Amino acid sequence: MRLPSLGATALAAILGMSSAPAFAQPTEITLWSWNVAASSLKSTLEGFNKQFPDIKVNVVDLGNQQVFDKTLAACAAGGDGLPDIVQFENFEAEIFWSRFPDCFTNLKDLGYTSEIQAKFPDFKRTELEVGDVAYAMPWDSGPVAVFYRRDFYEKAGVHPASVKTWDDFIAAGKKIAAANPGVVMAQADFNGDSEWFRMLSNEQGCGFFSTDAQSITINQPACVATLDKIKQMKDAGILTAAIWDEKVQSNTAGTVASQLYGGWYEGTIRTNSPKLAGKWGVYLMPSMTPDGPHAANLGGSALAISSGSQHKEAAWTYINYALGTDEGQIAMLKSYGLVPSLLSAEKQPFVSEPQPYWGGQAVWTDILGTLPKIVASRGTAFQTDADGIYKATQTKYFAGGYPDAKAALDDAANQIAAATGLPIAQ
Repeated sequence: MRLPSLGATALAAILGMSSAPAFAQPTEITLWSWNVAASSLKSTLEGFNKQFPDIKVNVVDLGNQQVFDKTLAACAAGGDGLPDIVQFENFEAEIFWSRFPDCFTNLKDLGYTSEIQAKFPDFKRTELEVGDVAYAMPWDSGPVAVFYRRDFYEKAGVHPASVKTWDDFIAAGKKIAAANPGVVMAQADFNGDSEWFRMLSNEQGCGFFSTDAQSITINQPACVATLDKIKQMKDAGILTAAIWDEKVQSNTAGTVASQLYGGWYEGTIRTNSPKLAGKWGVYLMPSMTPDGPHAANLGGSALAISSGSQHKEAAWTYINYALGTDEGQIAMLKSYGLVPSLLSAEKQPFVSEPQPYWGGQAVWTDILGTLPKIVASRGTAFQTDADGIYKATQTKYFAGGYPDAKAALDDAANQIAAATGLPIAQ
């Protein structure tokens, strides 16, 4: 790490008179974040300031879309108006690196060594690094799991261990709905998000683009099978439309039996439905076949330092503490369920402890155990275009606008090719 000019406080640290490195004078940095992610960052500040009392971190919760829009506008204006640190969702990050390569600092210049990089799984770093430049440091990951209501499943005689395939999921959903009037098996944001398609296709090793980001793969057989299976769930009535807020409300109201999401959703359920402690559990996502993969990733973020920051060293000091230490990562996991990407954090005792809210289940052992099996998925610089095209195609397909899933995704692939100039993989 590059240090600022030394003052009396820093000199004292070097001489052993202080327990932690210090800056020449108090430094204040600002970080843009959103929702539970912002809250989890705030949970690291007490521990951080014990080690670095001269750095004040202001975490500003702007909301997800606001962070994206304001960052995009600021980078277009040459970086004016950016804070010291910005949060990015992994799958959208490449939009910024490709359009504005000079807007954010190469973290390698601040101390992000190859040894530190190796502490994170490859699938988390894929979208954050371009050549020899590391634009952001991995934060949380989103290993997918099924969060389920124990009581609803038990009343229907459905044991989670029996739900191995998506066909099992459909059959279980029908039994659960019959045994629990007014309860639906699961929910998906069919209009505003591509979440279910991205989760299931990633599980099957497919996605909008190839892992080298050089071709379009949305109409490959695994992706076609994914869209077909989602429609089967929708047509069976076990998967109904709901936006984010409606899902949270359904969790609390007891009108949904399961939610499929990244591991970070643990904190969403626990903090928004505290009175339902003991009623929720977790199991691995089903697959296309009993012996198929049962791992995928949805969401997860990273932190980057703006090139215009006047306090890069202080910003790096905070990022490296919050994301690069077991202490920082476990603080966020405990408080708000932000799932560590840092591999060493998975070995901390808390991860294997039974969690009271989840009926004594050691949910983090189950969720984090899938991390090594997750296949990397590229958002690429064209994520926004591709996602918009997919969502429109999905809506049209569900309404009967295509004869089958293959025709729908062939059309989506052609539209994405026209929008991006990338070839369609053969």
